[in-house]
Formats: sequence, structure tokens, C-alpha cells
Amino acid sequence: MFAAIIIGIFIISVIYAHSRGVEKQKLSRQLFDHSTFMAPINMFMTRFSTLPAKQPYFDTTAFPELQKLTENWQVIREEALRLQHHIKAAQANNDAGFNTFFKRGWKRFYLKWYSDAHPSAEMLCPITTKLVNSVPSIKAAMFAELPPGAYLGKHRDPYAGSVRYHLGLSTPNDDRCFIEVDRQRHSWRDGEAVIFDETYVHWAENKTEQTRIILFCDIERPMKWRWAQSVNHWVGASLMSAASSPNDENDRTGAINRIFKYVHAARDAGQRLKKKNRTLYYALKYLVIAAIFAAIILFSLL
Repeated sequence: MFAAIIIGIFIISVIYAHSRGVEKQKLSRQLFDHSTFMAPINMFMTRFSTLPAKQPYFDTTAFPELQKLTENWQVIREEALRLQHHIKAAQANNDAGFNTFFKRGWKRFYLKWYSDAHPSAEMLCPITTKLVNSVPSIKAAMFAELPPGAYLGKHRDPYAGSVRYHLGLSTPNDDRCFIEVDRQRHSWRDGEAVIFDETYVHWAENKTEQTRIILFCDIERPMKWRWAQSVNHWVGASLMSAASSPNDENDRTGAINRIFKYVHAARDAGQRLKKKNRTLYYALKYLVIAAIFAAIILFSLL
């Protein structure tokens, strides 16, 4: 009986995740997307939040504590521009969360990642780091760079315990440089902020000749009740902290990213197999996925 309840909750949460928004992934992709495995947690986060459960963008006035970032955007920009050679892709396959973006030219410099401080950020951009750390709801922060011609494909982020904040620092100030969330487009502008739900299907593109640099933050999703907020905080601290990625050798690497290089090697081997024998590749892929679902079911029976 208990197993049936667990399986039922999982199925309902996957259907709920797929139903959110106008823009949807193909069902075949959604079933095997990382957001599917997080679906029960994400349904809890969105249904028990004070924010509308089915709304891709949020008014920035809902987060008054972030106003100090907007007020200091020029100071933040100065530090970001001085970091030009430090805003870069991961050097050692140790950033699982954004690994696919690096192939498109996207780059980042971490300021904070949940419970982990980044000594490199404290040394190179002390003012921005201090500002970010002064806002308790900011769980992660970085400078993010999108070069001319770059395109980030449609995707959902896996975790709904946060919402995404972008503050334009050095942007083309052009409608050709934009992010689209659930078919609603936003063009970055210097000194302007936007907040959106990153678990909706979204993508970004820079069709201009100028690099775009923004302050990119994950803000803890506000919940209706104190106990629900505590659950959100605990999940973020326990699960997301394991995905910490370093800027350099002085920063900590989380457990997920310490093992990611092996996952990355296995994925590369899979891509080589796909080129040689697509039938065998897909047979093994679906076998692994079936094994994961079977493990979830067996775990629920224990």
C-alpha cells in the first residue's frame, strides 16, 4: 500500500511538472529529463510557495531585499569587468550543473554557492561578495557571460526550491540579446533586474556583436508556512551544496562535481557508441533508465 502511494505521488508529480506552462518538452524527453526525478520535490516547492504556482515571471517588488543589488549595479559591474579573464568555463569537468552551456561559449565566475563560500570571489570582488552575502535569501550567485552568437537551447532547470534573478551589468541593451521563459521574452538591459521560474522551459540567445554580462542569482523560493520554508532550506543546504563548483584550486568542489568527471567520461563513451551503433546505444540507454525507475520502486517497497 505504501509503495503504491509513493509510486502514485511520483506519477502525479511528473504529470504536474509536464503540464506547467505553455511551452512543453516532448513527452519522451520529459520522462528522461533530470527535472522528472526531482518532480515530487518540485511539486511540493511550487504548491506550497507564496508565489503563484503557474507563473513564469515574478514582479521584482516581491523580493524587496534584492533592491540593494539594483541600487549598486554600477559598483557590481565595475568588479565584474575587472574579472574578464576569471569569468570562464570549468577547467576540469567539475561543473555538472552548467556543463552543456560551456560548449556554447557560456562562462561563469561563482560568488557563492549555497553553504559554500568561494575564497577566490572574496579576494577578487569583495564588494559584490559582501552585498550578496548580506541578503540571506540569495543561495547562489555568479557573474555569467554570454558571448556574441551564443545560443543556449531549450531546457528546464531541475530544482524548484529557488527562483532565478538576473541583473544586467554590461549588456548589448538590444532586443536581439534575450532570454525566453515559457514563450515570454525578456531582453537584458544595464541596471535592470528580472526574476523568473527556471523550472519552466527557457532558452537564451545573443545575436549581437557584444558580450553580455549579468549578475545571476538563485533566490530561495518563499513558502507559505515556516515548516515548509525549513524543508526548502534543508533540501537546498543538503542537496544543492553538493553541486558546488570551484573558480580555482582554492575553492571547494562538491561531492556531485567530484564524481562528475567519471559521469562525463561515461557519457562521452556513450556518444562514441551512438555514432557506431545507434540501436545498441538506445537499448543500453533505456535499460539504464528502466533500472533507475526500478530502483526507485524497490526503494519505496523497503
